[in-house]
Amino acid sequence: MNTKPTIAILGGTGDLGSGLAKCWLAAGYKVILGSRSAEKAKSAAQTMTGDVAGDDNSAAARAADIVVVAVPFASHDATLNEVKDVVQGKIVVDAAVPLVPPKVSVVQLPSAGSAAQIAQQLLGPGVRVVSAFHNVGATKLHEGSRADCDVLVFGDDKASRDVVIGLANEVASAGIDGGVLANSAAAEALTSVLIGINRRYKVPGAGIRITGLSASPGT
Repeated sequence: MNTKPTIAILGGTGDLGSGLAKCWLAAGYKVILGSRSAEKAKSAAQTMTGDVAGDDNSAAARAADIVVVAVPFASHDATLNEVKDVVQGKIVVDAAVPLVPPKVSVVQLPSAGSAAQIAQQLLGPGVRVVSAFHNVGATKLHEGSRADCDVLVFGDDKASRDVVIGLANEVASAGIDGGVLANSAAAEALTSVLIGINRRYKVPGAGIRITGLSASPGT
Protein backbone atom coordinates (compact mmCIF):
# COMPACT_ATOMS: atom_id res chain seq x y z
CA MET A 1 0.00 0.00 0.00
CA ASN A 2 1.34 3.41 -1.00
CA THR A 3 1.61 5.58 2.11
CA LYS A 4 3.09 8.55 0.25
CA PRO A 5 0.88 11.64 -0.08
CA THR A 6 -1.06 12.27 -3.26
CA ILE A 7 0.20 15.39 -5.02
CA ALA A 8 -1.93 17.63 -7.22
CA ILE A 9 0.01 19.91 -9.56
CA LEU A 10 -2.03 22.87 -10.75
CA GLY A 11 -0.44 23.87 -14.01
CA GLY A 12 0.61 20.25 -14.38
CA THR A 13 0.50 20.42 -18.17
CA GLY A 14 3.14 23.17 -18.28
CA ASP A 15 6.90 22.73 -18.46
CA LEU A 16 7.62 23.03 -14.73
CA GLY A 17 4.50 21.19 -13.59
CA SER A 18 4.97 18.25 -15.94
CA GLY A 19 8.67 18.04 -15.05
CA LEU A 20 7.88 17.87 -11.33
CA ALA A 21 5.19 15.29 -12.06
CA LYS A 22 7.60 12.98 -13.88
CA CYS A 23 10.11 13.13 -11.02
CA TRP A 24 7.54 12.40 -8.32
CA LEU A 25 5.95 9.63 -10.36
CA ALA A 26 9.37 8.01 -10.74
CA ALA A 27 9.76 8.21 -6.95
CA GLY A 28 6.47 6.36 -6.42
CA TYR A 29 4.04 9.19 -5.65
CA LYS A 30 0.51 9.39 -6.98
CA VAL A 31 0.16 12.58 -9.02
CA ILE A 32 -2.92 14.38 -10.30
CA LEU A 33 -2.31 16.90 -13.05
CA GLY A 34 -4.54 19.95 -12.75
CA SER A 35 -5.50 22.34 -15.53
CA ARG A 36 -8.28 24.77 -16.36
CA SER A 37 -9.30 22.09 -18.88
CA ALA A 38 -9.92 18.62 -17.46
CA GLU A 39 -9.53 17.11 -20.93
CA LYS A 40 -6.12 18.73 -21.40
CA ALA A 41 -4.98 17.40 -18.03
CA LYS A 42 -6.26 13.89 -18.76
CA SER A 43 -4.54 13.90 -22.15
CA ALA A 44 -1.24 14.95 -20.56
CA ALA A 45 -1.57 12.24 -17.92
CA GLN A 46 -1.85 9.61 -20.63
CA THR A 47 1.66 10.48 -21.84
CA MET A 48 3.23 9.75 -18.42
CA THR A 49 4.19 6.55 -16.66
CA GLY A 50 3.09 5.78 -13.12
CA ASP A 51 0.11 6.39 -10.87
CA VAL A 52 -1.08 9.54 -12.62
CA ALA A 53 -4.43 11.10 -13.46
CA GLY A 54 -5.69 14.43 -14.77
CA ASP A 55 -8.61 16.69 -13.92
CA ASP A 56 -9.61 20.33 -13.64
CA ASN A 57 -7.80 22.38 -11.00
CA SER A 58 -10.53 22.25 -8.39
CA ALA A 59 -11.12 18.50 -8.63
CA ALA A 60 -7.38 17.79 -8.62
CA ALA A 61 -6.84 19.94 -5.52
CA ARG A 62 -9.79 18.36 -3.74
CA ALA A 63 -8.46 14.82 -4.29
CA ALA A 64 -4.87 15.51 -3.18
CA ASP A 65 -3.07 15.68 0.13
CA ILE A 66 -0.56 18.28 -1.08
CA VAL A 67 -1.28 20.88 -3.78
CA VAL A 68 1.50 22.41 -5.88
CA VAL A 69 0.79 25.65 -7.73
CA ALA A 70 2.96 25.81 -10.84
CA VAL A 71 1.05 28.32 -12.94
CA PRO A 72 2.25 31.56 -14.55
CA PHE A 73 2.01 34.56 -12.26
CA ALA A 74 -0.67 36.05 -14.50
CA SER A 75 -2.94 33.11 -13.53
CA HIS A 76 -1.75 32.85 -9.92
CA ASP A 77 -4.47 34.71 -8.04
CA ALA A 78 -7.33 33.34 -10.15
CA THR A 79 -6.11 29.77 -9.68
CA LEU A 80 -5.80 30.19 -5.90
CA ASN A 81 -9.27 31.69 -5.63
CA GLU A 82 -10.62 28.80 -7.70
CA VAL A 83 -9.33 26.18 -5.25
CA LYS A 84 -9.46 28.14 -1.99
CA ASP A 85 -12.33 26.20 -0.47
CA VAL A 86 -10.96 22.73 -1.29
CA VAL A 87 -7.40 23.27 0.00
CA GLN A 88 -8.29 24.25 3.55
CA GLY A 89 -6.25 22.19 6.03
CA LYS A 90 -3.72 21.20 3.37
CA ILE A 91 -0.18 22.14 2.40
CA VAL A 92 -0.13 24.34 -0.70
CA VAL A 93 3.29 24.61 -2.34
CA ASP A 94 3.60 27.84 -4.32
CA ALA A 95 6.14 27.69 -7.14
CA ALA A 96 4.87 30.81 -8.91
CA VAL A 97 7.35 33.53 -9.81
CA PRO A 98 6.28 37.15 -10.33
CA LEU A 99 7.77 37.62 -13.78
CA VAL A 100 6.55 40.71 -15.64
CA PRO A 101 6.97 40.42 -19.44
CA PRO A 102 8.74 41.54 -21.46
CA LYS A 103 11.54 42.23 -18.97
CA VAL A 104 11.47 38.84 -17.24
CA SER A 105 15.19 39.02 -16.46
CA VAL A 106 14.61 42.11 -14.30
CA VAL A 107 13.48 41.61 -10.69
CA GLN A 108 9.95 42.99 -10.27
CA LEU A 109 8.48 41.75 -7.00
CA PRO A 110 4.85 42.59 -6.15
CA SER A 111 3.98 45.21 -3.55
CA ALA A 112 2.84 42.42 -1.19
CA GLY A 113 6.45 41.20 -1.07
CA SER A 114 6.24 37.90 -2.93
CA ALA A 115 3.89 35.54 -4.73
CA ALA A 116 3.99 33.24 -1.71
CA GLN A 117 2.80 35.96 0.65
CA ILE A 118 -0.04 36.76 -1.75
CA ALA A 119 -0.97 33.08 -1.71
CA GLN A 120 -1.10 32.97 2.08
CA GLN A 121 -3.24 36.12 2.20
CA LEU A 122 -5.68 34.76 -0.38
CA LEU A 123 -5.97 31.26 1.08
CA GLY A 124 -6.12 32.27 4.73
CA PRO A 125 -4.73 30.80 7.95
CA GLY A 126 -6.36 27.40 7.37
CA VAL A 127 -3.82 26.65 4.63
CA ARG A 128 -0.12 26.03 5.22
CA VAL A 129 1.57 27.77 2.31
CA VAL A 130 5.12 26.66 1.53
CA SER A 131 7.19 28.23 -1.23
CA ALA A 132 9.64 26.19 -3.34
CA PHE A 133 10.88 25.10 -6.80
CA HIS A 134 11.37 28.63 -8.19
CA ASN A 135 14.97 28.13 -9.30
CA VAL A 136 14.81 24.68 -10.89
CA GLY A 137 14.93 24.82 -14.67
CA ALA A 138 12.17 22.71 -16.23
CA THR A 139 14.71 21.37 -18.73
CA LYS A 140 16.59 19.70 -15.90
CA LEU A 141 13.47 17.99 -14.59
CA HIS A 142 12.68 16.49 -17.98
CA GLU A 143 16.11 14.89 -18.33
CA GLY A 144 15.05 11.83 -16.34
CA SER A 145 17.18 12.27 -13.22
CA ARG A 146 17.35 14.63 -10.28
CA ALA A 147 18.34 18.17 -11.23
CA ASP A 148 21.90 19.10 -10.24
CA CYS A 149 20.84 22.07 -8.14
CA ASP A 150 19.37 22.82 -4.73
CA VAL A 151 15.81 23.89 -3.92
CA LEU A 152 15.17 26.62 -1.36
CA VAL A 153 12.04 25.94 0.72
CA PHE A 154 10.21 28.61 2.73
CA GLY A 155 7.22 28.55 5.06
CA ASP A 156 6.01 29.72 8.44
CA ASP A 157 5.25 26.16 9.62
CA LYS A 158 8.43 24.10 10.07
CA ALA A 159 6.69 20.74 9.86
CA SER A 160 5.24 21.70 6.48
CA ARG A 161 8.63 22.98 5.32
CA ASP A 162 10.11 19.61 6.24
CA VAL A 163 7.49 17.78 4.16
CA VAL A 164 8.29 19.91 1.11
CA ILE A 165 12.04 19.52 1.67
CA GLY A 166 11.41 15.79 1.36
CA LEU A 167 9.63 16.35 -1.95
CA ALA A 168 12.48 18.58 -3.14
CA ASN A 169 14.97 15.84 -2.34
CA GLU A 170 13.18 13.67 -4.92
CA VAL A 171 13.64 16.15 -7.78
CA ALA A 172 16.95 17.92 -7.08
CA SER A 173 20.26 17.59 -5.26
CA ALA A 174 18.79 18.80 -1.98
CA GLY A 175 15.94 20.70 -0.43
CA ILE A 176 17.27 23.50 1.76
CA ASP A 177 15.36 25.11 4.63
CA GLY A 178 15.22 28.81 3.75
CA GLY A 179 13.19 29.88 6.77
CA VAL A 180 9.94 31.82 6.97
CA LEU A 181 7.60 32.50 4.08
CA ALA A 182 8.62 36.16 3.76
CA ASN A 183 12.09 34.97 2.73
CA SER A 184 10.56 33.54 -0.44
CA ALA A 185 11.06 36.98 -2.00
CA ALA A 186 14.76 36.16 -2.32
CA ALA A 187 14.21 32.98 -4.37
CA GLU A 188 11.47 34.55 -6.45
CA ALA A 189 13.76 37.48 -7.29
CA LEU A 190 16.63 35.12 -8.03
CA THR A 191 14.60 33.51 -10.80
CA SER A 192 14.86 36.66 -12.91
CA VAL A 193 18.61 36.74 -12.27
CA LEU A 194 18.92 33.11 -13.43
CA ILE A 195 16.89 33.81 -16.57
CA GLY A 196 19.38 36.55 -17.43
CA ILE A 197 22.30 34.20 -16.76
CA ASN A 198 20.75 31.57 -19.02
CA ARG A 199 20.56 34.09 -21.83
CA ARG A 200 24.03 35.56 -21.39
CA TYR A 201 25.80 32.21 -20.98
CA LYS A 202 23.54 30.38 -23.45
CA VAL A 203 22.62 27.55 -21.06
CA PRO A 204 19.17 25.92 -20.67
CA GLY A 205 18.83 25.98 -16.90
CA ALA A 206 21.28 27.67 -14.56
CA GLY A 207 20.64 26.67 -10.95
CA ILE A 208 21.97 27.30 -7.46
CA ARG A 209 23.92 25.23 -4.92
CA ILE A 210 24.25 26.00 -1.21
CA THR A 211 27.76 25.12 -0.06
CA GLY A 212 29.23 24.44 3.34
CA LEU A 213 26.33 22.44 4.78
CA SER A 214 27.33 19.37 6.75
CA ALA A 215 24.34 18.87 9.03
CA SER A 216 20.61 19.40 9.24
CA PRO A 217 19.33 22.76 10.53
CA GLY A 218 19.59 23.03 14.28
CA THR A 219 22.07 20.17 14.71
